[in-house]
Amino acid sequence: MKYLLLFSLLIQGVFTNAFAAQEKHYSASVVPKNMSVAEKKKRFFALLVPAVEDVHKELEAQYQQVQKDIKEHKNPEKIAALKKRYNAKTDKELLIKIRPHPMSIALAQAAMESAWGTSRFFRQANNIFGVWSTSSKQKRIAAGEKRGKKTIWVRKFDNLDEAIRQYYFMLSTAPRYKNFKKMSYEGKPVSEIIKGLKYYSERGDAYVKELGSMIRYNKLTKYDTKVAK
Repeated sequence: MKYLLLFSLLIQGVFTNAFAAQEKHYSASVVPKNMSVAEKKKRFFALLVPAVEDVHKELEAQYQQVQKDIKEHKNPEKIAALKKRYNAKTDKELLIKIRPHPMSIALAQAAMESAWGTSRFFRQANNIFGVWSTSSKQKRIAAGEKRGKKTIWVRKFDNLDEAIRQYYFMLSTAPRYKNFKKMSYEGKPVSEIIKGLKYYSERGDAYVKELGSMIRYNKLTKYDTKVAK
């Protein structure tokens, strides 16, 4: 009996180790050479889906709590502080700004802006969304290009979660995305919401069209359903 138990544990360990060896652990700063498109996507989703999901759930929980507090007339100091941070004048405006937009949009933009997680900004700065730096006080790296004689800088983040939070905050507070946030808050279809991102890129309508194709082709709305459950 003793030997049978020992043999059973040994076999179990062999299979466990074999399974673990098959799993790949990816790093944002390391891009394996000669990856196929399928492997690039696998690495991207392994890195980004858990991070985006965590931040989205965190922001959605905040939205639900603030909505409850407003309804029950609780925590006025907290509400006032959030209004100041998000530059919101009314309760409704605050709720529109703090409600996170669908994960599918965040993942599609991340894939496009970071070339499926292979760009230099992604590798060296955890900058998933191509966010520019506007202050020398921010952690940043040079983009490697200039506008006239002016160097373009992009933000450098300590980790992916920080980059994702900043991305959501940027879209929540920049005036150019006001309609985008409103459509997202109202629960419009993703295909409609993304039209509000026309000014995210200098490419305008072409950017929105590619974003829609990215979401449809890679079936990214399945992540919206997952979060909603």
